[in-house]
Amino acid sequence: MGTRYEQDVVAWANEQAALLRAGKLSAVDVQHIAEEIEDVGKSEQRELASRMSVLLAHLLKWQFQPSRRSKSWQFTIRTQRKEVAYVLDEAPSLRGCSK
Repeated sequence: MGTRYEQDVVAWANEQAALLRAGKLSAVDVQHIAEEIEDVGKSEQRELASRMSVLLAHLLKWQFQPSRRSKSWQFTIRTQRKEVAYVLDEAPSLRGCSK
């Protein structure tokens, strides 16, 4: 067996990818691979939630603190809108995500 998942996840991931590409399916660490794949989805959900939170906070500040509006807030709002759109383009299934 190669590197253990718990020892070095990066080395483990590279070894697992090589095993999969070589078609050595009986040698792969199925449980940990499944967990890692699920974690990719969770990571995308966290990124979307984070970007939406920043966007919402700045939109609320923009609306309720007009005397403090700044180019920085405009930039953040524009950037977060673009990033939210990008995340949703890359993972359209997140559009219906209710978490």
